[in-house]
Amino acid sequence: MEPTLTNPHTTMDPPPFLGLPPEEPVPPADCEVCAELASRRAEARAQGDLSRVSDCNVGIRNHHRPPRRKRRTA
Repeated sequence: MEPTLTNPHTTMDPPPFLGLPPEEPVPPADCEVCAELASRRAEARAQGDLSRVSDCNVGIRNHHRPPRRKRRTA
């Protein structure tokens, strides 16, 4: 059987919908660690290092979160 555009085994899936990226976190004014991460984020953005920008965003976002509880084992 010759492949055709109507054959479901030869057509491509539609592109995935990714949505917009999340907003950048705003560091609290009274936290030196978050201020340092924000400074590093600005430097990384100026250098075009978007991976490091993302890493700094994760650090700011998670810095004041309580640690996750460990799962109990049986």
